[in-house]
Amino acid sequence: MGHHFDHYGFGGYRRPKYNVPVNIEEKEDHYELTVYATGFDKENIKLSVVDDVLYITGTRTIDENNKPNFTKQEFPVKSFERIISLNMQVDSSGIKARQENGVLIVTLPKTAEAQRPAQEINVD
Repeated sequence: MGHHFDHYGFGGYRRPKYNVPVNIEEKEDHYELTVYATGFDKENIKLSVVDDVLYITGTRTIDENNKPNFTKQEFPVKSFERIISLNMQVDSSGIKARQENGVLIVTLPKTAEAQRPAQEINVD
């Protein structure tokens, strides 16, 4: 029962109006982040780590003459941004990303500390 990310998301950051959904799954030696960014080519997706925070952004060009006329919009068409606090649980030098069927899959290897089992403390 290791330490988890304190929060997934936007603590104190500007939140885009529409965003892509993200799942985070904990495995034995890594976390797997699935970003449902369909419609964004991998060439237009950028990942970076700054101060133990993972930034995932995507952009694409929309033909202004052929813009969708949404009656409801829950998904971005031009850009997205997800910000994930890594909370010292991830070895950022080993992060890998791949795209499968329009879904971005990011592997976040755990630090040695994050892989250690929880230590139980006896109550005297």
